[in-house]
Amino acid sequence: MIKTFVLDTNVLLHSSQALNAFQDNNIAIPMAVIEELDKFKKSHDELGRNSRRVIRTLDSLRVQGRLLDGVSMKNLRNGSSGKLRIVSAGTASNRYWQKIEAFGWDTDKADNRILVAALQMQAELSEPVIFVSKDINLRLKADMLGLKVADFEQDKVEPERLFTGFQTIEATDEEINRFYRDKVLEKTNLQLAPNEFALLQSGSNAKHTALARYAGGNLLKALNIADDFHIGHIAPRNKEQRMALELLCDPSVRLVTLVGGAGTGKTLLALAAGLFEIFERKHYEKLLISRPIVPLGNDIGYLPGGKNDKLQSWMQPIFDNLEFLLEGSGRDSRSTPERQVSNLINKGTLQLEAITYIRGRSIPEHFVIIDEAQNLTPHEVKTIISRAGENTKMVLTGDPQQIDNPYLDASSNGLSVTVEQFKNEKIHGHVTLKKSERSELAALAAKLL
Repeated sequence: MIKTFVLDTNVLLHSSQALNAFQDNNIAIPMAVIEELDKFKKSHDELGRNSRRVIRTLDSLRVQGRLLDGVSMKNLRNGSSGKLRIVSAGTASNRYWQKIEAFGWDTDKADNRILVAALQMQAELSEPVIFVSKDINLRLKADMLGLKVADFEQDKVEPERLFTGFQTIEATDEEINRFYRDKVLEKTNLQLAPNEFALLQSGSNAKHTALARYAGGNLLKALNIADDFHIGHIAPRNKEQRMALELLCDPSVRLVTLVGGAGTGKTLLALAAGLFEIFERKHYEKLLISRPIVPLGNDIGYLPGGKNDKLQSWMQPIFDNLEFLLEGSGRDSRSTPERQVSNLINKGTLQLEAITYIRGRSIPEHFVIIDEAQNLTPHEVKTIISRAGENTKMVLTGDPQQIDNPYLDASSNGLSVTVEQFKNEKIHGHVTLKKSERSELAALAAKLL
């Protein structure tokens, strides 16, 4: 059955391809949404770019006829054969406005004008009308008015079933002993993704285990990272950290995603591996680090200085980890860790970049770390990964349970979507880190709060 989906502004700002996401159904866009898109179109961030794309798409449809009457979307690339129309909220005297006033809601507010337009569509059409918004409060208000509501779920994944990058496989004692001896093991009926890890565990002795990496077909192989592997004074403290370093230090794995809570070591391991791959193994020329500029709590406002000065505050967690890694590294015994970091930046070996300025770049021969990637949309992650030039490795780290972007959640953020979309690709590897190693207090905070 054909349905009509009434779209809220945040759906179009979240994804400029949202107009192509409803198959052969019809789409209605309230006039208030057009006005809100107009406010965003001059922004230089992702919201502004999405706003401009949607406006250009609507303009291309306009040449087919009046948008108020509805036009076919079949000429859109990858589009549906449904119709799109722009709808108004009508006059302030109609009965739908009276519903808004009965709840004491502000009739001048754009959100409420969008709801009135949806109510009118529901009354006029015989087909089902569904209001789509990523704003939870607006979905609640729509439900109170008797509208059918839905979240925009394109590119969503189930957080509880997110790919972890490893699984436990039962093996006999003889198989585990043979694996330790030969460093490889053939085992039938393996259902593993490329570069996925397997914890071989004896059915008779749960403590008799071995850690393996899937090599394709029926073959499991030993990790290149030995139990005693270390980078400077950094060594893996658990099996997940060892798996993470295995992927980070493998040049054939071009994209690594690390998911984990506070203190699990995802950022520290990525930085350590980046320094190791650049200075010891010479696999890359430069280390590029970026984070989304999304504050936790209230923003402190204007920051003085040039780009690097402004980034100093946002990148402080990165500086803390770098200084910890360089302390006692022996690279320059006469220089403090702070000065070593400064020297790396001055030489161009270490680059700090705001996500905003990555668009349009081509980045070859780099070890790239995108920290706090859970605050990025899937389209932003696509933009970043597509910047990778020849011999560049991309590492995305983050915690989907700690999202500061108001329109993203654990199932729709760019990091989670990337993990699921790339899990069957040979150039990708993923590990979910579970145990906090920062301190006993940090581990308790992650567990109890």
